[in-house]
Amino acid sequence: MIINELKPAEGSKKAPKRLGRGIGSGTGKTAGKGHKGQWARSGGGVRPGFEGQIFGLTRRLPKAGFDNNWKKVYSTVNVSALEIFKDGDVVTAEELLARGILSKIEPYGLKVLGDGELTKKLTVVAKKFTKTAQEKIEAAGGKAEVK
Repeated sequence: MIINELKPAEGSKKAPKRLGRGIGSGTGKTAGKGHKGQWARSGGGVRPGFEGQIFGLTRRLPKAGFDNNWKKVYSTVNVSALEIFKDGDVVTAEELLARGILSKIEPYGLKVLGDGELTKKLTVVAKKFTKTAQEKIEAAGGKAEVK
């Protein structure tokens, strides 16, 4: 492969429409813009979303919801998901990410929820535990460490 011989794939480059090149071309004279009017002018037309004199869609729809900028977002995992580990393993957010249980680690870290059963003796390291999650981990003989 030589850099001066590189070409785009066949059919990937389309020639632009040549406007205003005589009436025989089909796009001559008014260049497809019709006669006069807002759309025929240079810089003519309306902004995106403009609907004329009517009450616009964005103004007709109700305002709803609220985004809390100070909300604490945790990556969550249930104790039932920890069954894949062996007895005596140390479970961290990074380990869960590596095993594909978590898709990403949220800014506030890992929170362990208490849904499901746990039979393995594990040391779970997380930022937060629900009361039931902590009880289930300790009932199985493991430790819930807050980091």
